[in-house]
Amino acid sequence: MQVKRLTVGPILGATDISSAKIFGRADFEMDGDRPRRAHGVVRMRKKGDVDFLAPIFFKMNPNFDMTGVVITSGLDSNTSYEYQMGWFYSDAQSDQIDVTNILIWEDIKTIGFRTASSDSNATRVLVAGSCRYALSLFNGMWFDDRGDKTFRSILSVIDKGEHVDQLIMCGDQIYADDLNVIGADVGVDKFNKRYRSAFTTKHLRRLMGQVPTYMTLDDHEIEDNWPESATKKDWVTKFPAAMHAYSTYQASHSPLFKSDDGRLEGTPSHLWYSYQDGCCDIFVCDTRTERSLDEAVPEILGPLQMKNLLAWLLDGSGRVKIIVTSVPPYESESNDKWHGFIGQRDELLECIRNNGIKKIVFISGDVHACMSSELMVGSDGLKVISIVSSAFFWPYPHPKRRSFKLEGSIKTNAGIQYKVENASEVFPTDAFTKLTVKPSGINIEFVSRKGKLMGQKSYGF
Repeated sequence: MQVKRLTVGPILGATDISSAKIFGRADFEMDGDRPRRAHGVVRMRKKGDVDFLAPIFFKMNPNFDMTGVVITSGLDSNTSYEYQMGWFYSDAQSDQIDVTNILIWEDIKTIGFRTASSDSNATRVLVAGSCRYALSLFNGMWFDDRGDKTFRSILSVIDKGEHVDQLIMCGDQIYADDLNVIGADVGVDKFNKRYRSAFTTKHLRRLMGQVPTYMTLDDHEIEDNWPESATKKDWVTKFPAAMHAYSTYQASHSPLFKSDDGRLEGTPSHLWYSYQDGCCDIFVCDTRTERSLDEAVPEILGPLQMKNLLAWLLDGSGRVKIIVTSVPPYESESNDKWHGFIGQRDELLECIRNNGIKKIVFISGDVHACMSSELMVGSDGLKVISIVSSAFFWPYPHPKRRSFKLEGSIKTNAGIQYKVENASEVFPTDAFTKLTVKPSGINIEFVSRKGKLMGQKSYGF
């Protein structure tokens, strides 16, 4: 049986010390009045081994745009593996397919990756960014793929022999609203098509296949500044469609979904999640869909998310605590960012200050410029570090340094002075950031879309 190439993917998602989630999509074909039954298949081996282990079969679900996620388990920590992944049609159920069938893999590429580290002192190298604009025009017949050059530059880092442990995508992986007025997406099929186009550009596809990729959403996965202008109709039409597509293409391969016998189970009640790798604990926030704008005290995080974030900060792990948030914590004084939710920002910073929590790093995007700084939260030198990385690609004017809060005190209702210091340059251009995280500090490299190192900044913990 010939194994077919995936139409989207593979995307290597949540990868811990013993397992990895891998996402892929089959093709859609009708068999009478129903879709043909398609199955994904993956096989894996340790790097250096000649033979692959037995293949694993899984369902490609027509309810989720013919996609599926396989969970490979029983892996060793901090170990290099290779895999092949594809799909085929069969009328059998996935758990009834004869594993002794001869599968022909000649058209399927072999891809390498490495599992997470259980060593809490292990250095981690992260690549972060957000906002990859790609305009779809002429009824989808033309798709702007210039932003793919950024991912080519990230790949060049890997091709030179430097390992990257994680790719963190902080939001706006798609622009479903196309400048708000030109062909904004509404139905599930249109959102799905947008993801298929965005995730199949040559270089991003290759990158996501080999580097564990973690995503969260921002507004353009739904519409600009969501939910500021949302109507009642938007909440029952556009929002459910956008969330269905987001769950399919971004959340499904995250740590969010639990597994049962190697398959995803359940429907998540929220979109935030956490994971760890080496010296890093990472909490990926949902700062978009839980917003409450009607309260006397606006909320950017729902109560349960805030409770879990604070508990995560207080767990005493001793590792570097990285908070991924789609919008900057203090650099922008727009009400669409954390500045518009000062009560919850105060609550978060007061937790850090009152408990003397060290090694706190924010990673965010959204504002189409790259920068970093420290926020002093205590008189004894206690601080948090903030890194903003955006945009992967934005073909319109970028904001300048004067647009951002990079010195002086930020607004607070807590009666405490929080002061911004030690800021980097601002890089108002398409770029990504490469972060080398150690227990003792973090080194930041700001790299342009075409691969030029624009600047560096280091902070100690």
